Amino acid sequence: MKRLTIRARLTLIYGGLFLLAGVVLLAVTYVLVDQRTAQPFGVRLRDLPTTAPTTPSGQNVENVRNLLQEVQDETKRNALESLLTQGGIALILVSTVAIAFGWLLAGRALQPLHQITGTARRIAGADTAGRGLHERIALTGPRDEVRELADTFDEMLERLDRSFDGQRRFVANASHELRTPLALNRALVELAVTRPEASAETRRLGESLLAINERHERLIDGLLTLADSENELTERTPIDLAEVCAHVVDQAGRQTPDVPVRRSLAPAPVSGDPVLLERLTVNLVENAIRHNLPADGWVDVRTGLSADGQATLTVTNTGPTIAGYDIETMFQPFRRLSRERVAGARGFGLGLSIVRAVARAHGGTVDAQPRPAGGLIVTVTLPVA
Repeated sequence: MKRLTIRARLTLIYGGLFLLAGVVLLAVTYVLVDQRTAQPFGVRLRDLPTTAPTTPSGQNVENVRNLLQEVQDETKRNALESLLTQGGIALILVSTVAIAFGWLLAGRALQPLHQITGTARRIAGADTAGRGLHERIALTGPRDEVRELADTFDEMLERLDRSFDGQRRFVANASHELRTPLALNRALVELAVTRPEASAETRRLGESLLAINERHERLIDGLLTLADSENELTERTPIDLAEVCAHVVDQAGRQTPDVPVRRSLAPAPVSGDPVLLERLTVNLVENAIRHNLPADGWVDVRTGLSADGQATLTVTNTGPTIAGYDIETMFQPFRRLSRERVAGARGFGLGLSIVRAVARAHGGTVDAQPRPAGGLIVTVTLPVA
């Protein structure tokens, strides 16, 4: 059962109290009028003599007394009926007007709450967690209970905004600081394994260390990209997704010739950061190639414009069947499926997270659907430049 809104309940309470007060007032008026109509024409009937000489017309005082009593009763009855009828109609009309005014006043009194709700809804609907926290209610007016609620909400948003900004800055700074020792480690290991006197065991150990170091560097690069993509874009450059995809597909074809990459690249002009858009495309294509079938697998890359005029990038790949409830897990940072879809190197769980963050930073969306025959269909939709 759907409950009434606060505005409707306030209106009903106000209207009900007004109607109850009107009914009580009408009842009191009825009693007072009933008491005052007991003496019509200012004559007390009991003061008239009961025996008197006959009047010239043949009527005595008793007949006059009865006639006046009848007139009194009729007048009283008509007055009370008129009071109830006309008073009831007037009460209904005035109550209707009062309820209408109560509805308007309740709406005006609840307007600050609608402002608070609208701000909270816009923040909750922000593309990325933490984005939109810079918005404030900034409610004006007298310092009443609603104003205190709005000010408290603004203080909470201020603390959350600082917390999210500090978290993003920490990830970016930590990633930058970690790059230097990793680069130094790589240089030292490369120097050690390239010496003529290095033994075969030393070379094998150096190759293992270089592989581990490379994996750490890729992790740091992913963290930096994720942190950068969650920030607002300050500069935008016109770019065609078809050109970006052509470049990425060419590189993927040279690096992994075992998995054929099909292409159908129609113009898809957008506006944004070329580096982030290239990283979005690289992550989608590499993810489609990595999580593919070892034999007779393929990847399909398409760009173009949707029916509503949006730029689209769709990457489809073959592979094992994926459950629909696992789709959202794949887009969360450092989250992977409960089992690896293919054998091979494990990723960090940042690829699709970066794709979603980059798309949202450009005002777009990412949608993923499992293929019935196995594999995944990922569609990125971005506003046309």
